[in-house]
This record gives sequence, C-alpha cells and structure tokens, in this order.
Amino acid sequence: MRRRGWTRWAGLLGLAGMIGGAAPTPVQRSGIWRPPSGLRQEPIWPGAAPDMAAAGRSAEHSETSINPQRFAGRPVTGVFDVTAPTITVFPAKGIASHAAMLVFPGGGFQMLAIDLEGSEACDWLTARGIVCILVKYRVPNSNHHWDPVCKCAVTPKRLLALQDAQRAIRLVRSRAATLRIDPHRIGVIGFSAGGYLVAQTSNILTPAYRPVDAIDRVSSRPDLAVALYPGHLCRAGATLDPGIHVSARTPPTLLVQAWDDPTDPICNSIVYARALDEAGVPAEVHLFGKGGHAFALRRTGLAVDGWTGLLERWLKDNRFL
Repeated sequence: MRRRGWTRWAGLLGLAGMIGGAAPTPVQRSGIWRPPSGLRQEPIWPGAAPDMAAAGRSAEHSETSINPQRFAGRPVTGVFDVTAPTITVFPAKGIASHAAMLVFPGGGFQMLAIDLEGSEACDWLTARGIVCILVKYRVPNSNHHWDPVCKCAVTPKRLLALQDAQRAIRLVRSRAATLRIDPHRIGVIGFSAGGYLVAQTSNILTPAYRPVDAIDRVSSRPDLAVALYPGHLCRAGATLDPGIHVSARTPPTLLVQAWDDPTDPICNSIVYARALDEAGVPAEVHLFGKGGHAFALRRTGLAVDGWTGLLERWLKDNRFL
C-alpha cells in the first residue's frame, strides 16, 4: 500500500521517484488528515455520502514528503482514499470583507494536495479578510481521470467529486448568516483537478445527486471563479469538454497557467477562455512563460510568483475585497 500510494503521489505531484536508480524521497504516512489547530472539519452530508459502494474502499490516510528540488523544499501532504468528505472553515482575519471562497485542492481526482493547494490558499485568503472553506472531496476516481490500466481517460457514471463540490457550496450559502458572509459573494478557487471542479460548478447548476434535505434547494452557483492550471477541460481536437456548457450565467472567471506546464497543457485554459468569451462572461487570463505545474503559492523565483498580486487586484475589481 505504501508503494502504491507513493507511486500515485510521485506521478501526480512530480516528486522524486525510482528514476535512473535514484532513491525515492522518504514518505511519512499517517491516518486521517487533520486541519490546523483550532479548526474543525465538518461533514458535508447529513449521513453517508451518496453513491458510495458498500465495500471495497480503503481507509483514508495521508502521506507527507519533502523534495528539496520542488515546492520550495518544504513538506507537501497528500490525502488518499477520502470517503467521508468534509469542509473546514478558516475564519477571516483583520477587516472582514464578508466574502467567502471555497478551495478545491488538486490531485488528478486520485488524491488531494491538501496543504500545497488547500490550506496554504486559505492562509492567503483569510489574511485578506475573506472567509475560506477548504473542501476535502472524495477520491480516488471520483471524476474524469486517467486510468493506468486501460491507459485512457475515464469519466465515471457518478461524479462524486462534483457532488461534494456542489453540496459544499450549498452548505456554505445556507450558513451565510452564521459565517457572517454575503450569500451573493461566494466564490470558488481550484488547482489542477480542482480547477476542473471550478469550471464544473460554474456551469453545471443542476444537482449531480438526488437532493437529501432542504440545503439542496439552495443554489450551488458560485458568484466568482478562479482556476489555477486547470486540467480535464481540453479534449480531443483541442475542444472543450462537452459536459461544460458555458452561458451568460457562468460567473466572472480568472484563469492562471504556465505555458510550460507538463501535466495540464495550456489548451485547458485556452479552450475554456474561448468559451467564456463567446458567452460574454467577464474573464481574465494570465499565461506565464514558465512555472510548470503545481506552483501554487510557493515561491519559484519566476515571474509566475506574481499571480497572487494579479488575483488580489482582480478580487478588488470584483468587489470581493
């Protein structure tokens, strides 16, 4: 199990592996991921999450690794085998903007880069007065993904990650008064596979699951959307995923990606940007020459490090700050 988990982790985040005889970076395995001290995870479903098989699931665990050549030489933690999705609320600091952002970490719908593309984004947002909600959605194989067995892309019948993302947005909006946020100023930000969830929640407004309670009568449409190096959008012939139907109801969107991304080519941002333009949706697109994949909020020494300043300006332009 450790080797299998390591292989997935290495392939998804580009950590050192058994290449050319090099020893893999040591990985520390632990149990269920826990949020930072003082914060609490909450289940997003009133009971068991929908459409889950009764058996055959491994227990959730996390793996932490350090690769001095990537991610600023700091630890990165991946969460695997999530069957009980949760949200963790990070309260705003300083002067509250009364806006909220849900964060969808990436990981190819195989795992979740929970700190690199999750809690660290929340730290940035809360420092600017935005309530941040970190979504731990179900993995693996919970949405469109690469299957190493058939060596092909697979779209499962039930999009479990989308179900969790929609439910999380509804749950947050239903608690707007308690969270002291404006129910019409709720945005989403996602990285890689999480960026695909941003596009899905922005355009798939009908429930991806059978409603379970009154919360499911609340809108799941985000009011603002940010996708960092999104994947899964560019399909055969450089066309947009046919399941994404961009319309005038799609929220204003910011796209950020590096031209040299070896994991998710810039075609993903380009085809989506073109669809946003054709639908008349306000959008802003930043394509950096270098930065690779999974640069997130850690310093690379490249121009791509400036993307957070562009995000901050854009959030102000859209009255989220």
